[in-house]
Amino acid sequence: MIKKIDHLGIAVRSLDETVKYYETALGLKCEKREEVESQKVRTAFFSVGETHIELLEPTSEESPIAKFLEKNGEGIHHVAFYTDDIDGQLKQAADSGCRLIHEQPFEGAAGKMVAFLHPKSTHGVLTEF
Repeated sequence: MIKKIDHLGIAVRSLDETVKYYETALGLKCEKREEVESQKVRTAFFSVGETHIELLEPTSEESPIAKFLEKNGEGIHHVAFYTDDIDGQLKQAADSGCRLIHEQPFEGAAGKMVAFLHPKSTHGVLTEF
């Protein structure tokens, strides 16, 4: 069911400053910016081969990203896997003992249906399908 790593989510304090770094120091091009109100974040996407980098800046102190930044500082927030069957993937994870943060997929950035597994059951890695 998993086909590839879709993206790496990176929590940042300033989208503008971090986009500038990715464009000037790394030579990548920001392909899209989007606000995801349901997650209280602004995002910016870069392609690196078939994988994307998703920068995440909180828009509210209530955002999961704001809480992550407060606890951990800037850095990798999650790994997202592309699957052709998100419901089946969630069932497989739950059946294997993983704790689901979301039992039902919801609309995330770029209109994709997403759901997360809790890092306490995934060896410390917040996992997104």
